[in-house]
Amino acid sequence: MFFREISMRSVNFLVSTFFGIGKLPGAPGTWASIAAAPLFWLLMDQPLWVFGLVLVAIYFVGVYCSGQYEKQIGEKDPSSAVIDEVLGVGVAMMSIPHQWPYAVMAVILFRIFDIWKPYPIRRLEKLPAGWGIMTDDLLAGVYAWVWIQVGAFVVNTVLK
Repeated sequence: MFFREISMRSVNFLVSTFFGIGKLPGAPGTWASIAAAPLFWLLMDQPLWVFGLVLVAIYFVGVYCSGQYEKQIGEKDPSSAVIDEVLGVGVAMMSIPHQWPYAVMAVILFRIFDIWKPYPIRRLEKLPAGWGIMTDDLLAGVYAWVWIQVGAFVVNTVLK
């Protein structure tokens, strides 16, 4: 029982902090977003359902682990819990053109919406435990994705 508890605490830490990236000084959410982008870049060649399944798995595993991690360290929505940024960048990069300027834009726009928290993102933060940690960044990723789609449409249709 003791070793199982230690093991789950370690899993919660590793998942929530994205293998410790959340413990980097300065801007852990930005570091996690940058670190996640190449992983999603590699997924862009996969069918959309595979990409979506990965995002669903990250969401639900993140809800559980970040909720447990929050309890473990006794801090509400700790800044070291960055699995939500991983999810948000993944959502922003889903089905965008497979060109590096779009990937960079996905990271930048996601971080803007994640920090700014326009309506109703800030309200979603108030959901309990891991649900609040993950869901606000899910919506920030959706906002970034929408703007990238609009930008891609303008570049590929209107400006051509």
